[in-house]
Amino acid sequence: MTTTISIIGSGNMASAIGTRAAQHGHSVELLSRNTAKAQALADQIGKGATVGTFGARPAGDIVILAVLYDGVVDAVTNYGDALAGKILVDISNPFNADASGLVTPSSAAQEVAAAAPESAHVVKALNTIFGHVLAKGTPLDAFIAGDSAEAKATVAAFLDSMELRTLDAGGLQAASLLESAGLLLMGLARNGAGFDLALGAEVS
Repeated sequence: MTTTISIIGSGNMASAIGTRAAQHGHSVELLSRNTAKAQALADQIGKGATVGTFGARPAGDIVILAVLYDGVVDAVTNYGDALAGKILVDISNPFNADASGLVTPSSAAQEVAAAAPESAHVVKALNTIFGHVLAKGTPLDAFIAGDSAEAKATVAAFLDSMELRTLDAGGLQAASLLESAGLLLMGLARNGAGFDLALGAEVS
C-alpha cells in the first residue's frame, strides 16, 4: 500500500512520521505556518517530499495533525472545510504544564472531531510513541481509536506498511484511554525506564 499523506506541523513528530512514511514509499506533503521550516524538513526527508500551502486543502486523504495539543483545535478550525472528507489523525496528548496530568475531561481527539467538518473522520493514533523512538524505524505497537471503521482500516493499513503493528482500542471515546496511556508512558520514562521506551501489548 502506498498513499499520499499530508502532515500539518514541522516539529519532531512531523519529522519522524514523514521520514518513516517516505522510507516506506509513501508520498509526503508538509503543511506549516512556517514555510521555511517545512521546506527544510521536506529537504531533509527527501524522496519527493513537498510543501503545501498552509490552510489550503491538503493533498493527502490521511492528514496527520502533528501539532501540540494547545494548537491542534486551532489548526483544524483554521483549515475548516478544506478538511472535509479527510481522515484526520490526532497524535496530541493534552498534558498539563509539567506533564503530570491531562487538561481535558473528554479527549483531544473528541475536541478535534467537534471542530472538524462533519464529513471528516478523526482517528487517534501515534500518541503513545515518542518521536525519537518512532524515528529509529524499528517495529512498534501503534494503538488507534475512532468511530469510523473504514477510516481506522485506512490508517491501520498505512501504519502497518511502516512496520507498526496496529491495535484497535475501540471508538473515539477510547481516545481518552490512549491519552492516559501517553501520560503513563511519560511517567515511566521519567521514573527509571528512560525515554527509549515504547508501550506494547502481548497478543497471543
